[in-house]
Amino acid sequence: MIRWRSGQVTAIRRTWPGAAELDVRVAEGGPASDDTSADASGGATRPAQGNAENGDRTCRALAYTDLVGHPEEGDRVLLNTTALDMGLGTGGYALVVALPDRLPPDPDPAPGHLVKARYTPLQTTVLGADEQDSPHHALLRDADGVDGMPVVTADLHSALPAIVAGIRDSRPEARVVYVMLDGGALPAAFSRSVVALREAGLLAATVTVGQAFGGDLETVSVHTGLLAARHILGADAAIVTQGPGNLGTGTRWGFSGVSTGEAVNATAVLGGHAVAALRVSEADPRERHRGVSHHSLTAYGKVALAPADIVVPQLPGAFGTRVRSDAAPLAERHLVVEVPIDGLRQALKDLPLRLSTMGRTLDADAAYFLTAAAAGRHAASLIASS
Repeated sequence: MIRWRSGQVTAIRRTWPGAAELDVRVAEGGPASDDTSADASGGATRPAQGNAENGDRTCRALAYTDLVGHPEEGDRVLLNTTALDMGLGTGGYALVVALPDRLPPDPDPAPGHLVKARYTPLQTTVLGADEQDSPHHALLRDADGVDGMPVVTADLHSALPAIVAGIRDSRPEARVVYVMLDGGALPAAFSRSVVALREAGLLAATVTVGQAFGGDLETVSVHTGLLAARHILGADAAIVTQGPGNLGTGTRWGFSGVSTGEAVNATAVLGGHAVAALRVSEADPRERHRGVSHHSLTAYGKVALAPADIVVPQLPGAFGTRVRSDAAPLAERHLVVEVPIDGLRQALKDLPLRLSTMGRTLDADAAYFLTAAAAGRHAASLIASS
């Protein structure tokens, strides 16, 4: 169910390509909360800077400008406050559904008939790289492989910048393309990490697949997403993970990141070289995510039917021993590769963005980011043969 509210824009906080963050005054009496908001890089909630004025409340809201237009101060906005009211992690924004008094103009006629976010009120039409109206259709129609390209898979979006850091630390000239799955946020514009990596020249492009949209290229499936990354965008390596946020139920199978295993299978079918980034933590308060997360063990140990290189970082001490022990059963199906981490912490610090996973920074949970960066380092070692 949706919780609807009407409000008025009181300030434009910040903007980035495809999105605008707003302060919106909502009439008192509605349940819209002013105590949380999202970290669009893929982390947990942080306090919102709400305030009361004349009996009203101010909440933080997000507008996807390609969908609803560009809000201005004073505009009336129609909001979906459901995730905000429930305090749901990266869903902690009110979302702008429409500017009812100032609707955006109709777009110019253009090719493209792929509908994403299908049969929802905000379904949008895009030009798919793999559809008949695309100039790339003939290429993708006949393409059947990715020429051994290394493909790094990870279950959380927060691993993306760390993997990029690991690749670029070894191969600074590498063209890295992000293939964004639809298990988390559907709009690519929600990711501040992607914007920062693109602006710094560390990420060549994004391909949004499935129901996800807003990438440099759109495709129907992860398979055509990988083909587009290789043959249209010239990727030396691809990274496959969901958008910011994820859906989890505390069960083995009820987690959106299980699709990581399916991405390994897709990579194998297309003749790519799958490199699996483990989800590792020494700071997560939940025991099931300490050491190697049970989600990684499920995705790679159960769902991935094709072999991958499972990257185990050479972490020091007892925790490093635990990670190696946790990952050992995966050797029954995969190749377990130990990768040194020397220099990777500095590479992570040099990134042009703040690293965060579940609200934990590099200093708070270094093992998580070093593990992802090690996967990137291993992928970089495979580029020459791809």
